[in-house]
Amino acid sequence: MSGAGGTPTERERRLLKRFAAPAPTGSTTLLCFHYAGGSAGLFRHWPALLPSVDVIGVQLPGRADRFLEERHVRMEPLVEELITVLGPSLGRPFACYGSSMGARVAWALAHALRERGLPGPRALFVAASGGPALDDGSWLWEDRDDGLEGYVREMGGTPPSVLAEAGLLAALLPVLEADLTVLSTHDFHPDVPLDIPIHAFAAEQDDEAGPDRMRAWRDETTAAFSMDVLPCGHFFDSASEARVIDSVGRMLGELQVQVPTNEGVAK
Repeated sequence: MSGAGGTPTERERRLLKRFAAPAPTGSTTLLCFHYAGGSAGLFRHWPALLPSVDVIGVQLPGRADRFLEERHVRMEPLVEELITVLGPSLGRPFACYGSSMGARVAWALAHALRERGLPGPRALFVAASGGPALDDGSWLWEDRDDGLEGYVREMGGTPPSVLAEAGLLAALLPVLEADLTVLSTHDFHPDVPLDIPIHAFAAEQDDEAGPDRMRAWRDETTAAFSMDVLPCGHFFDSASEARVIDSVGRMLGELQVQVPTNEGVAK
């Protein structure tokens, strides 16, 4: 993904994070979307484990090196930013992986690209987020006596050092609140499902998005649906994440054989 002359633009550098040299020409690009409160750094080690895939972490504003930028609180402008940056270079095959909030962002992006007649992802990998059709307007983080902090402590995944340090926790909560607002205000129920393969990763011990809720992604596509069940909680442990990476790499390898090189996202 690059601007004129192959050099990334400033906007691309802020949004799209590549943690290694580009993969070989003709490789599929994998856009990776972090969970609420997370950052693109979660995917820093993925390129080494997927050498034949061009792994790019998507960095939303309001965190890490984009900390001073205004956070998104609605899905539509978030997706608009993505399309604005990706649009000029939609030209080679790509797929999307999203964890929790990231799964919904990837799904919304796929629909928006199709609605605009733009090349979309060849596959969607979703983790730790129940199927969109299950949304009923109630969210586990809302109307709690212990507030958003209680939700964070209950879900796990946040380092104890952050939870124990008031300043660090105070920095995290506004970012998390904005991300969760993106989800809770995205009342989107498409009439037509996607037509690309969807593969789900479900955690056995995830009360928010366990296997039963992840199976609902089957209704979001007219193409193939498959699912891996992992022995972990909402935030995948290292062994489960390794299984995710292995599965994604294998399935992208299978797709690569089928996909002409003049479609998708260009590097």
